Amino acid sequence: MSSLILKGRNVRLRPPCAEDADERLLLGTNAEIAEMYGVNKEDIKPITREAAVRWVHGIADHPHAWVIEINGAFAGEIRLDNINLQDKRATMAIGISNPALLGKGFGTEAITLLLRHAFSDMGLHRIGIRVLAYNQRAIRAYEKCGFVVEGRERETAYVNGSWHDDIMMGLLDREFSAPSP
Repeated sequence: MSSLILKGRNVRLRPPCAEDADERLLLGTNAEIAEMYGVNKEDIKPITREAAVRWVHGIADHPHAWVIEINGAFAGEIRLDNINLQDKRATMAIGISNPALLGKGFGTEAITLLLRHAFSDMGLHRIGIRVLAYNQRAIRAYEKCGFVVEGRERETAYVNGSWHDDIMMGLLDREFSAPSP
């Protein structure tokens, strides 16, 4: 688990705590958010206490994962995966679980904090991300942070009875520019 705390104007990336499971459970499962991850409507299930606890433990066990806290409230998670120190690259994943916090720029701020850490502190050269083509809100946030579309993998996800493409996006350290916190 990362003990590092990354602070922005409205967003703080921090290690998880036991209370996060309660907060995650209270937020429940939002159908719109689940679909953005590629979950079929008929497969969406309410979150259980056990699943919320497992979720928090997953973040705690991951060396480059943080809870997203927005204006002091639990909001979701962000992490770097597939870190390759030889090639100085990684992939990124983010999920805001509270639908009331979507579309307000908080995801962009969280991503910017993570990218600053990845490129400056960790010395990475490249961050990649893949996103379902219909997740336009996420694509806009990634583009605001400097990610560019590098490709499209056709019909990779079968969601709600039809095939959907994945969009591959990437950002290089020299392309990233963000104001200091």
